[in-house]
Amino acid sequence: MLLKGKVAVIYGAGGGVGSAIARAFARDGAMLFLTGRHRTTVDKVAREILSAGGRVETAEVDALDEQSVDKHLQFVTGKAGRVDISFHAVGIPNTAVQGRPMVDLAVEQFSLPIATYTTSYFLTARLAARRMMKQKSGVIMTVTAVPSRSGIPMLGGFAPAQAAVEALTRGLSAELAPHRIRVVGLRPDGMPETETIKEVFGIHAKAMGISWEQFHELIAGKNHRRRLATLEEMGNMAVFMASDRASAMTGSILNLSMGMLDD
Repeated sequence: MLLKGKVAVIYGAGGGVGSAIARAFARDGAMLFLTGRHRTTVDKVAREILSAGGRVETAEVDALDEQSVDKHLQFVTGKAGRVDISFHAVGIPNTAVQGRPMVDLAVEQFSLPIATYTTSYFLTARLAARRMMKQKSGVIMTVTAVPSRSGIPMLGGFAPAQAAVEALTRGLSAELAPHRIRVVGLRPDGMPETETIKEVFGIHAKAMGISWEQFHELIAGKNHRRRLATLEEMGNMAVFMASDRASAMTGSILNLSMGMLDD
């Protein structure tokens, strides 16, 4: 078990990505503290993990609220004694911010994803880092997307938001590395198993006048494998990146685009 004895906090644990990461971390032995804005969905994931023999606690936490995040981390360190992994999987609904040309977007629609992603990632990372600095170890992780590095139409502020998070990942890594804290990310190219990606694909398919299935094939056809990464594959890579075996990796975004991006 690569994460045996590790304490992991996951933000956005009720969503498709967050829940997949939670299951993967639990399988590899981590003690989990799962959070989300709606505890009902987080509790559902926790029950599944508990039934499989995992260790998990849940809480309702707004990742945009500094006091909410800080209070929860105080609870985590009080109960578990430390925070080894902070994983950010918080997202926002996409129906109002994607699927239209940027010239047709209001400033508020364009800036919403940029402000949301950067603020929530900064808050959760900063507050976790303060605990990790005291113990001189830890891993801070996030999930971005291929548009951070590739020009794709009708994404509004989503693509700049992903690029900003990746820049923040590198900056935090540079500052926190002397404290033995690694900061890394995962960059998949959409995983159609999740409701969020199904929604996004549907928005873009409608804008292009094609079906959901046709849009999926269009996106998958741009990479080497002619398919998109699965949640299980992403979870497996997240476990490795969070483990001590990935000690040489920091300030890096793991490319899970199946070859669409060649970095």
